[in-house]
Amino acid sequence: MRNLIRRIDLTTLRLFVAVCQEKNIARAAERECIAPSAVSRRIAEIEHSIGLPVIHRESRGISVTPVGETVLRHAQDIIASIERLTAELTQFETGAKGRVQIVGNLSSIVQFLPEDLAAFQRVFPDVDIQLEEQTSHNVLRYVEEQDFDLGICNMIPGVERHEHLPYRTDHLFLMVPRQHRLAQMPAVRMEDFLGESFVGLGDEAALTRLLSQQAEARGATLHVKIRVGSLDALCRMVHVRLGIAVVPQHIGELYINTLNVRLVPIQEDWAVRRLVVIFRQRERLSAAAASLLNFLTSRE
Repeated sequence: MRNLIRRIDLTTLRLFVAVCQEKNIARAAERECIAPSAVSRRIAEIEHSIGLPVIHRESRGISVTPVGETVLRHAQDIIASIERLTAELTQFETGAKGRVQIVGNLSSIVQFLPEDLAAFQRVFPDVDIQLEEQTSHNVLRYVEEQDFDLGICNMIPGVERHEHLPYRTDHLFLMVPRQHRLAQMPAVRMEDFLGESFVGLGDEAALTRLLSQQAEARGATLHVKIRVGSLDALCRMVHVRLGIAVVPQHIGELYINTLNVRLVPIQEDWAVRRLVVIFRQRERLSAAAASLLNFLTSRE
């Protein structure tokens, strides 16, 4: 059974599927516009390659053996995969058109989406994109209740209600003023900075909820001295020493050369967050939305 990929081609698999569906070699041959003898020869090639019968020839047709049922299942998967590939390549050839509505969380919009959408537009210039920012929890609600094609959010409870695919990995770092006691640490754990004054985002932000949950798990409460509405403002508040903050790595790196701040890695499992793309049903996506989904989820 070695090297089946070299012995069984796509045409042979397609003809075998036709025979199994029609339960008759002659009808399968007629459907596929080929001589029955050629179909029989292809079936014989499969049986020779695997060393086991895949069909039983009977007076009024054929029956599929247990081995044949296994081959049939995989053959259908292979053919379906090739058909999906053809559809996706056709989109590149003809150019998907239309409008795609996306709702994303702050982390995805600030860190990853600008470059990814710019690259997508170079390939699909005729697709218009509407992008709205919401918290991760609201991203779920918008995809469920409104006409948004795709949502991008953290892997939070509720994501499992939707079809979803991995998008990016988001690493959290501690941002402190350069003169702070933790500024020269190679890495920190939450216990190292739990008693500090924080600059934070709003209560609904996924990052705020995450930090509060981690503090509560340690029997503590975060001392949030000031709350702001954006990651840009968050970094600037640390710059003027109003507190420390936990920020996504890519955001912090934008400011380390322009603000009086340092980034320190956080050595905690919770400091590595998965971003996912969610959607209702893949088969119901427009060609434009499907193209964008494929583009985003193949770039990490």
